[in-house]
Amino acid sequence: MEARYAEQVVLITGGGSGLGRAMALDFAREGARVCIVGRRQEKLDETCKELSALGADAIGLGGDVRDPARVEQIIAETRERFGGIDVLVNNAAGNFVCPSEQLSYNGFKSVVDIVLLGTFNCTRAAFETLRARRGRILNIIATYAWGGEPGAIHSACAKAGVLAMTRTLAAEWGQYGIRANAIAPGPIHTEGTDKNLWSVGDVEEHIRRQIPLGRLGEAADVSRAALWLCSQEASWVSGAALAVDGAQWLAGGTLNLRGAWDAMMGGVPKP
Repeated sequence: MEARYAEQVVLITGGGSGLGRAMALDFAREGARVCIVGRRQEKLDETCKELSALGADAIGLGGDVRDPARVEQIIAETRERFGGIDVLVNNAAGNFVCPSEQLSYNGFKSVVDIVLLGTFNCTRAAFETLRARRGRILNIIATYAWGGEPGAIHSACAKAGVLAMTRTLAAEWGQYGIRANAIAPGPIHTEGTDKNLWSVGDVEEHIRRQIPLGRLGEAADVSRAALWLCSQEASWVSGAALAVDGAQWLAGGTLNLRGAWDAMMGGVPKP
């Protein structure tokens, strides 16, 4: 049986670690040629070694998605190496926990620029090759894109913008055969979240009690959803936002990163 992504080219931003790395490896296992993009070249190199060990043709290109000129170069380099792009995964993100009243203007702007502006930069730059190959766009958002998130107003606003972008592009670019969808992960175990969130006090247990399926997610839960959503099996799915969260948001759960901040700071700050 032929692999679902044999000879197809997948570009993943934020591809050196976390969810991006997991998706890169799973697309490679399905036969894809992979370009991963990120700001830390050493992480890209490490992941490229893993991809090569799977037999994948892979490259890691350093760059900041906030820089349109560099994004244009990355798209051009990928096209030169592989001939085009079939799947663009906008996964690059920036986030940190901070109560809104303590968040700096620059802190808010930085996250919005990476998540929202960066997603547009990559998507706009890739338009011609996506149109030529009737490609697919997958944006990684979060369930709090439609519900808000205490302690992460910057990320919630940015992800909400990406959700609107996803739906707008699905409606606009469907005429070119381009599909645009989003995956909204809930609480996920990654190297970063394990270090910065789930290790704080009893946060992980608190979150687990909110999830009807009774566990936090794994990176593989998201990557498997990505493989389906970008495949021919989902050829009539566009403009969708697929929650991969164990039904947490339907049960009224929230990460409440503000609560994690308060735990780290030793209690709720007094006004």
